[in-house]
Amino acid sequence: MAIPAKVKSYLDKSGIDYEEIAHKTVFTAYDAAQTLKKKLNEVAKNLLIEADKIHVLVILPADKKVDLGKLKKALGAKKVSIPKEQVMVKVLKIKPGSLSSFGKLHKLEVLVDKAMLGTKKVLFSTGSFTDSVLMKVKDFIKMEEAKLANVAMNAGYKIPVKVKNQMKKAVASNQKKSAPKNKKKSGKPAAKTAAKKAVKKKTGKRK
Repeated sequence: MAIPAKVKSYLDKSGIDYEEIAHKTVFTAYDAAQTLKKKLNEVAKNLLIEADKIHVLVILPADKKVDLGKLKKALGAKKVSIPKEQVMVKVLKIKPGSLSSFGKLHKLEVLVDKAMLGTKKVLFSTGSFTDSVLMKVKDFIKMEEAKLANVAMNAGYKIPVKVKNQMKKAVASNQKKSAPKNKKKSGKPAAKTAAKKAVKKKTGKRK
């Protein structure tokens, strides 16, 4: 499969560099992190918020959860809440779980938590369960004309030790593949060996 045609067209027209990432079926940002051996802060989590009857798309790292108090202040709203999935389907005219990170496609204002700036490249949802995109956070903010604010708090999520070990092996393997080939040995050791042989030969002639 590939990323949805509407999303691909949107990304291509933006002129922003991105990389398509295919993976097994995942339903949450946490699942995506485990599947692709990514750190939780390297995966973006989408959250639809209702603020005074206006819907806003909030983007934050997968290891965080939204602080409604901070969000209320950032949006200057009297009331903020997380609508039920049925509301999302009705308002945005999309299938359950198919909300992408690209708010403009859904005619939504986008707010990005400042914690996202701590990671250069992040995996963003395309609204597909099997395909995501990897792109620079600064490029995402630019193309979405997103508002930045501190609206998240620690969620207490931790990636299992087994998965962490797999991540370390994957990183080590990539580093090994990208490492330059061993340089040729200098002539100095060879010269020393030759000198030793000469000494032995000379010594051997003595009686």
